[in-house]
Amino acid sequence: MGVHYSLRERLQQKVFHLVFRATRSMTLGVRALVVRDGVHGAEVWLVRHTYVRGWYLPGGGVERGETVRQALEKELREEGNLRLTGEPELRGCLFNTTTTSRDHVCYFVVRECEQTAPYGSNREIAEGRWFALNQLPENLTRATRARIEEFVEGTPTPDAW
Repeated sequence: MGVHYSLRERLQQKVFHLVFRATRSMTLGVRALVVRDGVHGAEVWLVRHTYVRGWYLPGGGVERGETVRQALEKELREEGNLRLTGEPELRGCLFNTTTTSRDHVCYFVVRECEQTAPYGSNREIAEGRWFALNQLPENLTRATRARIEEFVEGTPTPDAW
């Protein structure tokens, strides 16, 4: 089941990405599959944005002067009050052609982190929650669903997001 966007959401995304194209020659982002042992088995942390539909892996852009690791730590903190307690596993730098032909996503699996405080919402993130792997929400984005399935099945991560 895919996520269907309204005309307004598609226009917002288009404007957002046009601004990125005008200000950057190539975009680089980070995303993380954050997994922990929960009461009923493995759980993943997912976020729902205020400006697009669907549940996503936490992540965002790597800013000028920022390392990929710093961007990952920042995004986990901002989108879940999550703090790394071990080394994240880099699964690849994937080519993301969803909105532009110039975007790459450094994709990590994070197994060692702690949630420093309960998570609320903010201007960017409407909601963040832990989901059991066997009880995922229906409206996962295509890429989020694919990364979770690869993790569960133990299949390699492809070159494309």
